[in-house]
Amino acid sequence: MTAVSSLPAPSTLNPQRYADAESFPPLTRAYIAVSQAVSEFGLLRRTPVFYALLSAALLAVLAGCLVGSALLGASWFQLLIAAALGVLFTQVSFLAHEAAHRQILAAGPANDRLARALGALAGLSYSWWDSKHSRHHANPNRAGRDPDIEVDTISFLAEDAANAKGLRALITRRQGWLFFPLLTLEGLNLHFLSFRHLLSRAPVKGRWTELALLALRFSLLLVPLFWLLPLGMAFAFLGVQLAVFGLYMGATFAPNHKGMPVIARDAKLDFFSKQVRTSRNISGGWWATWLMGGLNYQVEHHLFPSMPRPHLARARLIVREHCRALDVPYTETSLWRSYGIVIAYLNRVGLAARDPFACPIASRYGRP
Repeated sequence: MTAVSSLPAPSTLNPQRYADAESFPPLTRAYIAVSQAVSEFGLLRRTPVFYALLSAALLAVLAGCLVGSALLGASWFQLLIAAALGVLFTQVSFLAHEAAHRQILAAGPANDRLARALGALAGLSYSWWDSKHSRHHANPNRAGRDPDIEVDTISFLAEDAANAKGLRALITRRQGWLFFPLLTLEGLNLHFLSFRHLLSRAPVKGRWTELALLALRFSLLLVPLFWLLPLGMAFAFLGVQLAVFGLYMGATFAPNHKGMPVIARDAKLDFFSKQVRTSRNISGGWWATWLMGGLNYQVEHHLFPSMPRPHLARARLIVREHCRALDVPYTETSLWRSYGIVIAYLNRVGLAARDPFACPIASRYGRP
């Protein structure tokens, strides 16, 4: 794995260090050069055949799940169908993400409509996601500006961990180890956030369309489920589907930026440095691309958000070469190692939530 940055490793007593313009020297023309190379190879062109085949494959899987569920009847093997639906809805979310980034269709409004429909199929609000994700792309890992590192149950910044109280403080102290178990609740949380956004008083584009689509989606899922299966089995089915969906979604997005340098709120960085230095690629080639919906090429995705999934592997070669020539760290590692990095980072941040009267040296070596 390429070195993450030249910043010193965070210590136990100071777990959060912020990158700024001094840490990352400006590269004013780097993005122009890499963009020209990518354009010359035609890597921003749409790939309609790929997305048509992918959509057909997902529809076939959905049909298979429906037929399988009907044939199984009141059987605990229905939980296998529930797990398959959790995987399917995550793959649909990846496709909605690509539509929202204008990767699939030629026209922007058509992509928006497709993203809204696909998001609803997965049980998510497109308008909620679009607002949040656009802010993330503009300021990845920037304190105070990236919504993906804002405090929720998990604290991604030391100052948020230090302010944790009550139950959240207990979770924060061991949040690295608890991160993946907590992701089993993320599917439920994503549905809740979507409805909260749509039912808020803030102006929401397409509010009623999305509410209607989501109401239809949950009706088609829940009514047959609780009508045809015993009550306990129906709840178990729903729990497995939500747990797999949340775990798969979280496990896909977590490696992208967690544990990478965090940028100071007011730091002025050029686009190329900001996107490359805060993003992490996952090695593995075609299987990682299938598993993660192209998000394994996170560096390239952040540099070229509208680039279709099939072109990202070729763009990686161009971007790596530019980074090597410019002496910019290009971070890529295995999926399992990335999870280790994420767990270690979250545990390190969580130290800020420890008892302020505890001896930090003794705590570090496991002594009371």
